[in-house]
Amino acid sequence: MKLLLTSGGVTNPSIRSALEKLLGKPIGECAALCVPTAQWGHPMCGPASVRGLIAADHDFRHFTGLGWASLGVLELTALPSIGADRWVPWVREADVLLVDGGDATYLAHWMRESGLADLLPSLPDTVWVGVSAGSMVMTPRIGHYFVEWPGATDDRTLGVVDFSIFPHLDAFPTNTMAAAQRWAAEIDGPAYAIDEQTAIAVVDGFVEVVSEGNWTALA
Repeated sequence: MKLLLTSGGVTNPSIRSALEKLLGKPIGECAALCVPTAQWGHPMCGPASVRGLIAADHDFRHFTGLGWASLGVLELTALPSIGADRWVPWVREADVLLVDGGDATYLAHWMRESGLADLLPSLPDTVWVGVSAGSMVMTPRIGHYFVEWPGATDDRTLGVVDFSIFPHLDAFPTNTMAAAQRWAAEIDGPAYAIDEQTAIAVVDGFVEVVSEGNWTALA
């Protein structure tokens, strides 16, 4: 699987160019599935924000509103009850999974429970575009700073990549570089702090930062 791990989506021409390079064709020719699941695990999200994601409202113009050839919904909490024979073909037929933010530990839980986590290694040509928690879920840990789901036993996520991500740098008063440095001390491993104009592309283990904004590698 090819990864485009963002903080705020496809927010500038550089990130868009990186996305189309991963896709191998224009966005307008690609079939997308959006995954709203992480939103249910975060107290700041709910029915209105999920509706906005699915409807590709203005707030999601850099994500579901990019002009995909088709846009469907993959709700992970439903998958265990309908069987893999039904939903796995939907995923295999998609060019891209658009995985929204919320709580990354909740998302990781449902990726495992649904079977999607196990399916990912068999999708070498599929592109995963994450926003916030949708990106962080691919990392080994998110730090307790970002855990909002009461059911989380720790801050561990899937570990598909070997670095962690501090998103929304300077987008909120609490997400300062000083906060990122304190967070990185807890993570105790490779990490990046990225703003809304930055993405991290990962293909076959090769990592490339794509940015028209601010980012910092944190040891």
